[in-house]
Amino acid sequence: MRYCINCCIHLLPNDLHRQCFRCRGPDHNNQKCPVCRGENKIPLYTDSKQMKWLAVLEVRTDHCESWNGLFCLRKGKLCSLMFGLIIMTLVMVSYILTGAKHGLLLLPSPFHYGAFASNPSLMDNESLSDMKDHYQPSKMNISYVKDYPSIKLIIDTITSKIEFITRQRPDLEELRKQEPHMFSVIPNKFLPNSKNPCWYEEYRGNTTTDPYATNSYALYSKRFRIIFDYLRKVFWNHLYHYKDKHYRLRCLPHFYIIGQPKCGTTDLYDRLRLHPDVRFSAIKEPHWWTRKRFGIIRLRDGFHDRYPVEDYLDLFDLAAHQIQSVLQSEAGKERGKRNNIIIGEASASTMWDNNAWIFFYDNSTEGEPPFLIQDFIHAFQPNAKLIIMLRDPVERLYSDYLYFASANKSAEDFHEKVAESLQLFEGCVLDFSLRACAYNNTLNNAMPVRLQVGLYVVYLLDWLTVFSKDQILVLRLEDHASNMRYTMHMVFQFLDLGPLSEKQEALITKSPASNTRRPEDRSLGPMLPTTKAILRDFYRPFNTKLAQVLLDDAFLWKRT
Repeated sequence: MRYCINCCIHLLPNDLHRQCFRCRGPDHNNQKCPVCRGENKIPLYTDSKQMKWLAVLEVRTDHCESWNGLFCLRKGKLCSLMFGLIIMTLVMVSYILTGAKHGLLLLPSPFHYGAFASNPSLMDNESLSDMKDHYQPSKMNISYVKDYPSIKLIIDTITSKIEFITRQRPDLEELRKQEPHMFSVIPNKFLPNSKNPCWYEEYRGNTTTDPYATNSYALYSKRFRIIFDYLRKVFWNHLYHYKDKHYRLRCLPHFYIIGQPKCGTTDLYDRLRLHPDVRFSAIKEPHWWTRKRFGIIRLRDGFHDRYPVEDYLDLFDLAAHQIQSVLQSEAGKERGKRNNIIIGEASASTMWDNNAWIFFYDNSTEGEPPFLIQDFIHAFQPNAKLIIMLRDPVERLYSDYLYFASANKSAEDFHEKVAESLQLFEGCVLDFSLRACAYNNTLNNAMPVRLQVGLYVVYLLDWLTVFSKDQILVLRLEDHASNMRYTMHMVFQFLDLGPLSEKQEALITKSPASNTRRPEDRSLGPMLPTTKAILRDFYRPFNTKLAQVLLDDAFLWKRT
């Protein structure tokens, strides 16, 4: 290839320098032009060495002769780059396909979800409140089937730490010291002619006083204001006048549906309230014993003012008015006849949620709550009746996830949340008792799914330390769904309710099920088989103990 030394224009092989318009001018003479004659070649200095410039310019590269100058160089580099990318892509595809085929790709990392292998030394100087920061899950695409062996090690560690130790009940004086106002409001004796626990309380307000002006349920929730507006209108009509004083009838529930969430408590509530002798609180789930009396509306929102016991009792005023009407109408006619109307309350958190204790009671029992909800209920109502509806804890957890998760719901996401929650629970039982972990607020808020709610036997045993076994009716949702008439008869018998007409019974037992899975959640399908196997292993020792306590192998949930 040749170039003109004056203007560096590329000359074709047979070009006689006629393309060099700078050299060729009107007076150009090929014989006199030193360039055209090849004389007086100009030396070029490169790296301190003298080179012949024309020698450099006259080097031929035959494979680029069809390209022009710099464009030739750029096009060559571009082709090389594209060729290299193609080779790299082919190599990566080959690796991925080969690795997946032979099980070499995406092996579960020992650092997945933090560190699967527990390290007690990491927890030595760590409090429960630090656990969420200690275990930070890593987000990665994993093979869920290959997750099982690593998670099984976690479950084996948890199982080895399970001990069902009977708790010590606090005495009555200790309870009085913790809640003196509650004990000053609720008496220790109730009206003898009422099946439901009720008493008369002196009302010191006047006709211009709004008895519900400060009720926290009415202040914080708009949907309850209609109920309280009605109660204001009829309040004065239901006061009992005696010796120039005004009295109002106050009532507590006769029975509590105490759990568990996503186990059919709403359906049971909706059917029971159709019975002519059953009334419920103005709202289905007041959550007063577990949350509102501590000022908790949503724990993530912090604490509000504590709801006093009077606000809770206001929720039963509608039922109290009906009981009072029965008592007054029978007083002048048949003094020996009792009121048979009973009141129920259906907060599904009552059985298991003691998370607020750590903020209000001294921790003198190595992480275990010194007082539980049942201690206070029993102190006021030693004859209370308790109904528990349970469900296969594996299915309960998935239903709970679908109901409460707000976005990105999927079987894969559920699997990852289960794995992370198991790791957090393992970290707790390595240093604390099973009871401490079941009731620990920090741990329970850190877990992405509520594993602890399915530890039924842990909570049931604690309720059995204060209530006798014949005061607690435990049902299974699976039985309720398959034979509703039978389970409702069990409930009626347990509550000692009167007989029903065929029409009333048909209305109660044949109405559609309540609070079923939402259509958008059904489309997500079931949980992954691997996730189900993991949860079966986790809940197995707890279900085994539950079946032993209840003397019923149906609570093993082997066939579900």
